[in-house]
Amino acid sequence: TILKRIVKHILKRIIRFFQFLLHLNFNTIKQVCICAGKSRLSFAFQLFSEIQKSQSNKNIFISPSSIAIALSMTYNGAEGKTRDAMTKALNFQGMSLEEVNQANKELGILLNSLNPDIKLDIANSIWTKKGMSFEPTFMQRNQNFYQSKVSQIDFEHPRSPEIINNWVNDITKGKIDKIIEKLEPNTVMVLLNAIYFQGNWEQEFAEYSTKEQPFYLPNGTKKQHPIMFQSSRYLYYEDEEFQAVSLPYGEGGVSMYIFLPKEKVGLDRFYQILNEENWENWMLQFDYCKVNLGLPKFKTEYEITLNDALKSLGMEIAFNKNNADFSGMRPIPPELYIDEIKHKTFVEVNEAGTEAGAATSITMGVRSAEIPVDMLVDRPFFLTITENDSGTILFMGEITNPET
Repeated sequence: TILKRIVKHILKRIIRFFQFLLHLNFNTIKQVCICAGKSRLSFAFQLFSEIQKSQSNKNIFISPSSIAIALSMTYNGAEGKTRDAMTKALNFQGMSLEEVNQANKELGILLNSLNPDIKLDIANSIWTKKGMSFEPTFMQRNQNFYQSKVSQIDFEHPRSPEIINNWVNDITKGKIDKIIEKLEPNTVMVLLNAIYFQGNWEQEFAEYSTKEQPFYLPNGTKKQHPIMFQSSRYLYYEDEEFQAVSLPYGEGGVSMYIFLPKEKVGLDRFYQILNEENWENWMLQFDYCKVNLGLPKFKTEYEITLNDALKSLGMEIAFNKNNADFSGMRPIPPELYIDEIKHKTFVEVNEAGTEAGAATSITMGVRSAEIPVDMLVDRPFFLTITENDSGTILFMGEITNPET
């Protein structure tokens, strides 16, 4: 009996010790995730601001998560002033390389394990020039933390762009069939991130409710466009500048947030107040109410070369063939630099959801005395598709002229 008590006591002490270790580890991970989350938000809004300034009054749709992951992979090979510049541009100040990588790994695990109603595939790949060696640590980190597929390829072969494009085509289920037109003779490495998202609305729109209605374009003209209608309880927020609504997919792990500036405000004024601090505050203000919602159907393909936007964020040295330092990828000549960063997206929003698919309608009870709010999205608006637990913005954009 005494022996049993001693064993029991020792076991309790061991369990408490491991609980303490787990608690420490959890808090450390939590702090890293919070820091990384703020970095991702800041980068998303700063990058979007640079893109929007150069492409105002156009449909824009980017995945800041995709861009940040690809740059994080590259960051593992940056040294000296190049790493300093990328640290500042990506808002990694206060985080070690290990913490950056671990945070991205944790995010990847979270995003790849969403509920079955949401399909989110994230994949990374590195394509290196056949016969050329690279720093093993760099390659290993990308495989361990980013689950990168690593392939050697003959970049001079005429079919090499097709091979890489086929990989992107597979990940995006045929929605992005080509991102690389041709490869220059000096290409030695291609780093790729691809994201595919398909979500059915928690409450789908009835097709018979969709009506042709005026949509007012930035130049003051209007056009007839299919608007989907639904009255339901949504998370909603409104202030003197805009109306905002959160439309959940599946069981609510991911939502589309629509921000509609008031008629006399417009997107330009909205962008003056769009920043990380305000965003975090707005996210806390949403509350359930009945909304009479009118949302345009739309489909957009978007493509951009990000060199100029990233240079504006301070990453100019990384693109400079004489000064860039990526010796963490390859410590011996020839020296490496970033030649081009291309980004391509596709989005389709219809009655079933984002990227069409079968949907299950869930009817929720409504308090009969509640006065509904009207929100008719019939003019340019800002949107995000956001993972709600981590606050990660998967996609963001503005729709000024919806097409179907």
